[in-house]
Amino acid sequence: MLDIEAAVAKVARHGSSESGDTLEMIERPGGGFSFVLVDGQGSGRGAKTLSNLLVTRAISLLKDGARDSSTARAVHDYLYTYRMGQVAATLNILSVDFQSGKLLMSRNNPAPFFVITRSGLRSYSETSIPIGLEPMTRPLMTEIPVLPYTYVVLFSDGLLRAGERYGEDIEIGNLLSGWPAEQGRSAQDLTDTMLRLALDLDRGEPEDDISILTLAVLPREQSRFVRRMRVSIPFEQTGPNPRSHHVG
Repeated sequence: MLDIEAAVAKVARHGSSESGDTLEMIERPGGGFSFVLVDGQGSGRGAKTLSNLLVTRAISLLKDGARDSSTARAVHDYLYTYRMGQVAATLNILSVDFQSGKLLMSRNNPAPFFVITRSGLRSYSETSIPIGLEPMTRPLMTEIPVLPYTYVVLFSDGLLRAGERYGEDIEIGNLLSGWPAEQGRSAQDLTDTMLRLALDLDRGEPEDDISILTLAVLPREQSRFVRRMRVSIPFEQTGPNPRSHHVG
């Protein structure tokens, strides 16, 4: 049996209270699930509003059964019309499609994505432009077989900018090429490793919003089809401590 794990890590640009990236997950009506990652132009509240708007539209279309490529085009058309070609955003849709039995990647993002297998590392870095700027923009579509010890890694461009102001390069390809796929380490381990390196290079003060998504296909010995999700979100409480109430 194969177990498909997903792990996400996000951090806002230093000095900004909110990341301009938005990432959401939805179950596909035909079986499987999709992740949508949008990086809105700029940072802070304006970028967050934009990325939320675009992700909501993409999720709605996917939920109605639209194909990933059609969804990406429709979201682009919406942004291009809504902002008259003056605002850009990057869009990635990563899906596990039970009907085709494949992993699907739709990419409108200059930043590459990577696939790690037992055979090694492959970088998908073909030229891809953001949505919103040119009228006939289309996504780059990639199909990836569902095989054990496969890791799919995608991210917003903030990861690639880590260390830039100090004259350093995260060299993400070198990090991923050394990942021991056959050890079957978790998607969370790989995501945390990348984020930790990025924060170290930025001296704990990220230059840009960073979002990382890792999808891992790993062999598991289990007899029950149990789905699990774990979410961890930091929250800083402000103002006076609320009174506690006991409900009997």
